[in-house]
Amino acid sequence: MTTKTYPTKSYLDPAEREALFRESGMDTVCAAESQSAREAGDIETAWDWLACAKLPTGSLKSLKRWYGADFIRARGFDTSNADADLGPGWLDLPNG
Repeated sequence: MTTKTYPTKSYLDPAEREALFRESGMDTVCAAESQSAREAGDIETAWDWLACAKLPTGSLKSLKRWYGADFIRARGFDTSNADADLGPGWLDLPNG
């Protein structure tokens, strides 16, 4: 099993981060960190945090449509939800 590496730069208050983790899990923390980084103007860190979240199929399909399959691969997004829903080759399909 591969251990996920999270960005070291955090924009959330530690107490808020811990509360989000307890309430909703690490995917929610990743999304909140991404949003906070974006609001701070740190777009690279925002993408890094978002790529750590296990996104739903619809979100991954939108990322593919807007940025392309190579962007998803280069950023290291977890595509397991879409792989399960659409098949493991969905990222290489023209309209997948």
